[in-house]
Order: sequence, then structure tokens, then C-alpha cells
Amino acid sequence: MTQKEPATQSAVLHRDTHFIPRKAIGGKGCYIFLEDGTKFLDSTGGAAVSCLGHGHEEVQHAIINQMSQLSYCHSAFFGTEVSEELGRFLTESTGGKLSKLFVVSSGSEAIEAALKLSRQYFLELPTPEPQRTRFIARKPSYHGVTLGALSVGGHTSRRAPFEPILSDNTSHVSPCYPYRGKEPNESDAEYVSRLAAELDAEFQRVGPDTVCAFVMETVVGASLAALPPVPGYLRAIESVVRKHGALLILDEVMSGMGRTGTLHAWEPEHVVPDLQAIGKGLGGGYAAVSGLLIHERVVGVLDRGSGVFRHGQTYQGHPVGCAAALAVQKVIHRENLLGNVREMGAYLGETLRKRIGGCPYVGEVRGRGLFWGIEFVKDRTTKEPFPLETGVAGLIQETGMDPRFAISLYAGNGTVDGVRGDHVLLAPPYNVTKEEVDLIVRKAGEVIEAVFERLKVEGKR
Repeated sequence: MTQKEPATQSAVLHRDTHFIPRKAIGGKGCYIFLEDGTKFLDSTGGAAVSCLGHGHEEVQHAIINQMSQLSYCHSAFFGTEVSEELGRFLTESTGGKLSKLFVVSSGSEAIEAALKLSRQYFLELPTPEPQRTRFIARKPSYHGVTLGALSVGGHTSRRAPFEPILSDNTSHVSPCYPYRGKEPNESDAEYVSRLAAELDAEFQRVGPDTVCAFVMETVVGASLAALPPVPGYLRAIESVVRKHGALLILDEVMSGMGRTGTLHAWEPEHVVPDLQAIGKGLGGGYAAVSGLLIHERVVGVLDRGSGVFRHGQTYQGHPVGCAAALAVQKVIHRENLLGNVREMGAYLGETLRKRIGGCPYVGEVRGRGLFWGIEFVKDRTTKEPFPLETGVAGLIQETGMDPRFAISLYAGNGTVDGVRGDHVLLAPPYNVTKEEVDLIVRKAGEVIEAVFERLKVEGKR
């Protein structure tokens, strides 16, 4: 676990000023090595980032080679071949439908760029629509920590401290969350139709011609625990968005770049977004890199208008980030790791359900590819969540950090309404083996059992 030391012992502002985290000194494959000798099983890839695991030599060499050529140049003056090659690789992976790539350094930055570009799109139309200033998103979505991304997000507890300084131009509709959202005896088709009607009503309420875009995670990550959409949902949502002339922004920062079994999480849904934010699995953690893929229709409007995206950053198109991303994506493609994501992902889901699905405090095990979530409930029949003060997800993550278990279980809360509700995520690397999946499931089960046994003893369940 973490070690409690005075804040003066570190010059770093850690995530919790009362604790200094144990130091990681190395990593290889699924493991991170700590200075105290612990071999830590990184079953979440950090925050679903390390898609090739740690210490991948081919990626490291690509980064070193790029640094030996050129580490940095400002995109206002120069371009680089590595950024052009990455752009070609990613746009071709969409069949050319998303025809341009804008490279930045974090998921939050990619969302900020998407919001601004969607606004500029309507200003650059042959007949401009300057009244389009609003966004519609979903509850309890999470799209990033910057003020614009946090404003469009719908996660109540993350928003709360900053609510007075957030933009008020976003409204939120219900997520596609059948575990809690479907009515008894309601079919998937009926549920999808109801959600689409809710979105349509929200467009009508705020004024259809005032909305720039609808924003959603294709497969929801940190806020709803690896929640894939019901079949037909994305098509129905796209139809409503197109009806009102708005753009569709898909946030695939966590779920994209192969995490759910296809390079783009929208592929099984057969819906191509106008703007797609990518990150985490793009560079696999080997460099800070993210991006925005842009549909040809948006590019065309910009090209026929000013030709200038009024948004730029110092580290935009950073050569080292591009080199890392390109190397990671080449490995995924050459080694057919998406096939392994699908095969091992199905096995992970199956073994998780067998190992912990019967636990009286596991409400649902869900996911797609190598992206799985476990939602915890106090009562499986009523689906009542644990009291906020119990902090179940945090206890599970903290217990996993104990050297007895030494496994990462990525905690999340607010699952039910942005405040109440607990879950954890699992997101192992795309090259994970069957034996490693078995180990992950065994350790995760042991941690969960230990936590609920502790709560039973303490009388907190």
C-alpha cells in the first residue's frame, strides 16, 4: 500500500498530499517492479494505457531513433515525416472517412480540440450558424479534467468543486445502461427507441439549431465500468443527431485504438463519427500522445472556409509522441493483436463471471475485448449501491496494492448517479496470455473476497 509520510518528504504534489506512493523502478510485460522488490501485476495498464505492456523494445528503439533525429520542432514552422506517416496510418484505418489527424498530448486536450472544432465548423459553413453554441452529452459521463472537457462531462462528483466556473452550455441525457436503465420486460429495441426519443426531446427543448454536437463515449470507461452500447443504440443516436444537423463526437480515449477488439470502437456499430478523440492505447504509455480524427465533411468545410483551425498547442504533433504511437500501432497491426484482444477478452469475461459472478456483492460483470468492469452492489435484487462512506471501490484498489496481492484494480465511483455506486476496471495488455488472464482473475477474486470479508467483520456491509 502507500506509505504515510509528512508532505515535506516529497517536492511532488501527489494525488493525495497525505501519502507518498511507493516507487516504481522498472517494468516488463504485464509487470511493474517496485523499489521494495514487489513484482506488481499491472492488470489495468494504469488507466487502460499500457496496451503492449511495459518495456517493449521495438517501441523504445523507435523513440530513441526519433530523438536522435529530432526531438522537437514547432508545428507553426515545420512538419515531420513521422507525424505524416502516423496520420496516413490512422486515416487509412478508417477507410479514409476520417481524413485528418490532429495530434496533441492528452485525452482532455483531444476533447477540447473536438469541442472547439465543432463550434468552428458551424461558423465556417457557406451559410454560417453562429447560434450553435450548445452541446448535449450523457450522464454520468467523464470526458477529461480541463474546464471544457469537465463542462461537457456529466459526472456529478468530479464536476462539483468546479461547478461555479464550468460552462453552462451543456445538457445531459441518460446513458445506454441496461443494467439499471431498462424497464422490466422491455426489449433492447424498445429501450433503444426510448433513449433516442429522450435525446430528440432534449434537442427540441434546448432548440435544435443551437446544438453543435452530441458527445459520448462509444464504450464507457471510468464512469460506468466498461459499458458497451446495446445493439442498434449508436445507429439510433446518430439518426437523431443527423436529423437536427449537429455533429457526432465519439470519445474513444479509453475504449479505442484496439482496446475493445477493433481498432476503432465504433466499427461494430457501423457508425462513423464526425470527430473522434483517441488517446491512451494510441501510444501505449510510451509517450504522452493523443489525437483527434476528423471526418472529411468537417475538413471540407474548413478547407473551403478560412483553412485555419483556430486552435494550436506548443506540443502539437510532437515528433517523439508520434514516433511512439506509430511504433505501437505497427506492432498491433503486424502481430494481429486485435485478434488476441478478442480471443483473450472473451476468455477474461467468461472466467471473471465464473470466478466472481456469483458473489452476492457483484451486480454485473460487463465489457468488450480486453476492457472489463465489475459493478458492486449492496443488494443484488434491488441493485442498491453501497453507502458512499463505505468506499468499496477504493478499498478494493487499495487492497490490491497490498504486497500480498500486488495487482492493480482500477477503482471508479459514481456508477449509479455520478455520486453513488462502485466499480473497478480491468484492462490488461493486448498481448496478454491465457496464463496471465488466469492469474489476473484469480488475484482479482482473492482481493474482492478479502475486502468483503473485512467489511463483514467490521459490520459495514
